[in-house]
Amino acid sequence: MSERILVAKVGLDGHDRGVKVVARILRDAGYEVIYTGLFQTPETVAAAAVDEDVDAIGLSMLSGAHLTLAPLVVEAIRERGAEIPVIVGGIVPDHDLDELKSAGIAAVLTPGTSSGEIAQTVASVLAARSNLQ
Repeated sequence: MSERILVAKVGLDGHDRGVKVVARILRDAGYEVIYTGLFQTPETVAAAAVDEDVDAIGLSMLSGAHLTLAPLVVEAIRERGAEIPVIVGGIVPDHDLDELKSAGIAAVLTPGTSSGEIAQTVASVLAARSNLQ
């Protein structure tokens, strides 16, 4: 069984071309990918992640709401008794990286990240998760 990755767009960001490209990159790297679509809430993402028994969550954040919405996803997952790593991709200024990591975000991918780097980051996050279990 391959590892399952849920990818989602949280909030009012309606730009989905990038997340669809990332979903294809992950699929081509051998992951089973579940895309929840646009305009999700932190609660719907967490519920879908738990229901689908995913190994990681990828959030596409282009709206600038990453410091608000990404930590809410982590919190909603933990409220459901799960520990699923969350990876954020999108427009994230360097000065926000430490705050996201402190909020429980496993990794951040910014524009210009190559396909290989995306797959390697996901693999590293999943390997770290396996080592903790």
